[in-house]
Amino acid sequence: MTQMKKLLLAFTVLGVSAMAHADDNFASLTLGQTSDKVKKSDALDSALNNPNADGIIGKDTTYGVRLGRQNDQGRYYATYDNVSGTHNGIKLRQENLLGSYDVFYPVTASTKLFGGGTAGLTKLTQDSPGYSRDTDIGYAVGLQGGVLQQISQNTSVELGYRYLRSNASTEMSPHGGGKVGSLDLTSSAQTYLSANYTF
Repeated sequence: MTQMKKLLLAFTVLGVSAMAHADDNFASLTLGQTSDKVKKSDALDSALNNPNADGIIGKDTTYGVRLGRQNDQGRYYATYDNVSGTHNGIKLRQENLLGSYDVFYPVTASTKLFGGGTAGLTKLTQDSPGYSRDTDIGYAVGLQGGVLQQISQNTSVELGYRYLRSNASTEMSPHGGGKVGSLDLTSSAQTYLSANYTF
């Protein structure tokens, strides 16, 4: 069994276990900043004079929505978020569709720390001026943690950090020309604020 299959199996078991105890639905809006690590092919380096690929998406604004269930012990939820950035004439857009599970650690009656794991898909789109648009979907696996503050019975806010590894890759080909190289997304780091509502 591959590492990826083992990871997905573990998340399934955790999710089923959490369902037996979950008692509240919740929805969230998130706002954050994402910075990506992008590996360039040697051909792209030569063709475009060694562009700084890590700066394409570097502390760019990220928007997201989440939906899940939670109880006093933890939560599981689905997240969709997206971010885009442009640097040195290269434009990338990253979209994540993720499933996550967090464990809560109470600090006070209204404050909790949380930490957990994430697995899902990342869609990477290259849409640079003068180049043909190219898209690829790869896996995403990672960890997250942060602090959750209850504001009222149904509302809370959180500050979190998430790190993902991915294998999404796009190609760069000028309009009417051949491929000049590729960009491989290797990891993403995101700091975010979230407003949560339980129902």
